[in-house]
Formats: sequence, structure tokens, C-alpha cells
Amino acid sequence: MDKFARIVVGYHGCSRQFAHDILLGTRPIADWELSENAYDWLGKGIYFWEHSPERALRWAQTKYPGDFSVVGAIIQLGRCFDLMDETSTLILKDSYKAFESSFVEVKEALPRNEGRQSKLRKLDCAVINDCIDQLRGRNIIYDTVRGAFLEGEPIFDGTSISSETHIQIAVRNIDLILGVFRPNLETNWTL
Repeated sequence: MDKFARIVVGYHGCSRQFAHDILLGTRPIADWELSENAYDWLGKGIYFWEHSPERALRWAQTKYPGDFSVVGAIIQLGRCFDLMDETSTLILKDSYKAFESSFVEVKEALPRNEGRQSKLRKLDCAVINDCIDQLRGRNIIYDTVRGAFLEGEPIFDGTSISSETHIQIAVRNIDLILGVFRPNLETNWTL
């Protein structure tokens, strides 16, 4: 498949002021800052929930109480380190072995995923960042990282379907955010 063939819609939870500025163009997309927290699930990048504006909204409500918003974006995945593709997961598995060995050599403890349901993904973040950096050193450059996460409680007894399962994208190459929009978040419906 052509590395530029996949285009997705993603949603970014943020402050109301950030959404206002980015949507009106008073803050250019090129100024969007990558998250570089040690616990980011997919390593460094600008984070989006793929096709899930409600999930982005819930995250923003927690992060920015009383001052939350969501920005929608059209994202070209480009060369994507896609953790739903066996090729990427095998590369990451092999990369982990070298990463682990480097800690054993200096007798340091590996980072650990921590918190409720391991939401502070320090190990995952470090391994993904190291893997992507190692590949970059071999002139293999990834624009985005994408992964699916089973999160939350089972929605009914006997199922593996979870209440907060989602696909996240970490955009590393800001040029692949093709445009932004204000999503319609009217979700007050019931059966």
C-alpha cells in the first residue's frame, strides 16, 4: 500500500483557548507542540483519538476542567508505525530486546507501566521512542505511530469488549495534519 494512501479523522482534546486559536488560524498548525511526557502511550507526538470525538472530549474535561474543547483533524498517516500491523509489532518486539539489554548492562531498572490499568505507560513510551530513534538512525523515518488499546471495564459479563477501547495516533510529522475543524459533539441520544 502507498504510504500516503491512508487518511483518517482524529480528535484532540485541548483547552478552549487552544481550540479557538488553532481553528481560527491565529495559531498555525505548525506551532502545535508534540507531547513528550515519559508516560505517553505511543511515545512522543501530537495525540488524537481516531474517529472518537466523545473520547477526546472526556479526556479534555478531565485535563482542563471548565476550559475544555476538542479539535478535529484530517491526518495523513504517511509512513505509519502501526501497532495493529504484525510487521511493526515484530520490529518493536526485537527492539525491546536490545533496549532491555542496555539496561541490564548498566544495572538499571527498566521503566514500568504504572497507575490504574497501567495508564502511565513509561515502559511503552521509552521502548517506542527508542525503537523509532534507532530506525531513524538507519534513515527509516516514521511520521505517525498508531495503536489500539483495550481500556476500561467490560461492558457486560463474559465479554472482552471494554468500555473505553480506542485507537490512538501520535503524529510525529506535523506536516501530515492536513487540516482542522470544529467537531459536532451532540451525543445526547439513548435507545
